[in-house]
Amino acid sequence: MSLIRATATIGSLTLLSRIAGFVRDVLQATLLGAGMAADAFLIAQRLPNLFRALFAEGAFASAFVPMFNRQVGAEGGRLDGARRFAEDVLSVLLPVLVVFTVVMVVAAGPVVWALTGGFPDASPEKFALTVDFTRLTFPYLALISLVSLLGGLLNSVGRFAVNAAAPILLNLVLIAGLLWSGGGDEVRAGRVQALCVTLGGAAQLVWLMWSCRRAGISLKLRWPQLTPQVRTLMRLILPAALGAGAVQVNLLISTALAARFLGEGAVSWLYYADRLNQLPLGIIGIGVGTALLPTMSRLIGAQDAPAAIAQQNRAIELVLLLTLPAAAGLALLSVPIINVLFEHGQFTAADTAATAAALSAFALGLPAYVLIKVLTPGFHARGDTATPVRVALGAMLVNLVANLILVWPLGHVGIAVGTAISAWSNAGVLAWLLLRRGQFALDARARRTLPRFVLATAAMLGALWLAQPLLAGSSTALLARGLALALLLVTGGLAYLAAARALGLFTLAGLKAQLKRKR
Repeated sequence: MSLIRATATIGSLTLLSRIAGFVRDVLQATLLGAGMAADAFLIAQRLPNLFRALFAEGAFASAFVPMFNRQVGAEGGRLDGARRFAEDVLSVLLPVLVVFTVVMVVAAGPVVWALTGGFPDASPEKFALTVDFTRLTFPYLALISLVSLLGGLLNSVGRFAVNAAAPILLNLVLIAGLLWSGGGDEVRAGRVQALCVTLGGAAQLVWLMWSCRRAGISLKLRWPQLTPQVRTLMRLILPAALGAGAVQVNLLISTALAARFLGEGAVSWLYYADRLNQLPLGIIGIGVGTALLPTMSRLIGAQDAPAAIAQQNRAIELVLLLTLPAAAGLALLSVPIINVLFEHGQFTAADTAATAAALSAFALGLPAYVLIKVLTPGFHARGDTATPVRVALGAMLVNLVANLILVWPLGHVGIAVGTAISAWSNAGVLAWLLLRRGQFALDARARRTLPRFVLATAAMLGALWLAQPLLAGSSTALLARGLALALLLVTGGLAYLAAARALGLFTLAGLKAQLKRKR
């Protein structure tokens, strides 16, 4: 299928997952608010999510998938050798995951202290609660790592939908846990959420195993052997993992600084703001990046570098067409968005103001986050996983320095600004290196369309600026606030589409042709 069609498949399912995730976040904000239990759960959840991004999504999306696809291409499309390679990887991966998970569960206390410094208020109850929640969430890492391996297999044979749908199960399990825990006891609700993280990982693994069997891909567990291909993968895993997980590492740094130096609620404000900022990243950036990597690997393997560069140009156009208005809208409408979605129950108006300020800052870096997802396959498809990790490590240093400088005058908003600065430095260096190597260049079409995206976004912002005072009312009713926000979003969307169409950025006939085109 075409890049747009594959992206639409992944993005639509990711959108369903994000919608389910927002239902979960709304329930979580209502029941937990932004207090002690919420901070403890969010820190406990951040740890396995970090390692998931590093060793699961990072390793298998960036190192395993290209190797698997090259093996398939070398065998003329047959899966025999590639399946054996996957079995060898599974046999080595599984015992490593089990041992690592056990060690982290046992050492949860020192790990949480290293991350939080015991919290600035030195609350023993909050620290103990975070350790308890971490022990409940950490087995999720082993489960989701196996999910990522099986998902990589399915993506490699063009079954993008199955893997993209898996996170929906996690969100449904978490929603069920929140509904079951009820209100009135924040600690109990937080503990149920922590347990449901691991239960959701188990549900995802069962779904992927069943889907692989239906696709005719069944892996046998062998005695662990470090075959030449497995050794090659191991050499690629660390740089690929760190490169792909740079955003998560930066968020962990942000969480650690908020937990160490800022008061109660800062971790939660940053989390809820980041969750909204991650919505376009998940739908657009991850969708395009997932569809782009196998395609570029095959084109480069076929010695068709110009076609690979052209695909990357089209991917950049696609992500900026969608991301620039999303970033601008999140920044301008942060207060009404947070107000409608989260200001219920334990989540107060003060929490709304603090979260909205962080969201506006995070949104400044949203285009960069998405561009990283599109530029990184340009290295990985050529077997270069070392360069993105060096760039990512430099961006992490920028993030740390910027956060330390900005956290004192700006508080939690300074952390969000520092994260955005880090993302832009990462994306800028990746683009510069590809350009210098002659492995990427903006073609005539991209040079013509990219400035028009900025003009269309400016037109949208102008329409929102004019409409916002007209739709802003003093009503406290949720329905009225929701309708006003919906009208603002529709106004902005229509203004952007009209401007984009007037500037010649798309035609309906062209979009239909892309959606119907087969590979």
